[in-house]
Order: sequence, then C-alpha cells, then structure tokens
Amino acid sequence: MNRTGKVYVNQNCAGIIEENDEGYLFTYDKEYINSGCSAVSFLLPVRESPYKSKVLFPFFDGLIPEGWLLDIAEESWKINRRDRMLLLLTCCKDCIGDVSVIRTGE
Repeated sequence: MNRTGKVYVNQNCAGIIEENDEGYLFTYDKEYINSGCSAVSFLLPVRESPYKSKVLFPFFDGLIPEGWLLDIAEESWKINRRDRMLLLLTCCKDCIGDVSVIRTGE
C-alpha cells in the first residue's frame, strides 16, 4: 500500500511524504531545495537524498491532532487512531503554523 502527500511550507511545495510497505519516506522537492527555503523541521534538514524511517517521522506525527480533536477525527471519518499516515493525510491540510500536508494518492 502506497499513500502519499505533498508537504507545503508557507504554501510552497517542500516535498513528498510517502508510506509504503517498508516504512516512510520524505523527499524534498528539487525546486524547493534550489530556492534556499528553510527546512520543514530541524530534524529534517534540506537535502537531496530522501529520509527513510520505519515509523512516521516525529515531526509529522506531531502535526496530527490529539485529545478531543483526535476523537472527533476518529469518529467523523472512521479512522483508526493508530493509522498515523491516514490521520496525517486527512487532518493536516490546514494545520496551525506554516506546514500543511495534502493527500496526493493511495
């Protein structure tokens, strides 16, 4: 199963986050790299090679709502709270702050 989302910083496409059978990838967009824009996160500095992880990167996991807001997402959209990627793709289009994630495919 592949699920992907475009990651935006200040409405600029910063890269792609992807979930596949091996885990998670985050890859910066080449135009974003060349523009000299800031990193998505301190722990994900701008670079050409993709970041890989067996678990959702802590920065992206931190964008997912918690508490009563997570309860609402879980009940309204019938999302299992352990499906962190689906929560990220569903709930993080309009986050507080300058980062957003928009679903691109499944």
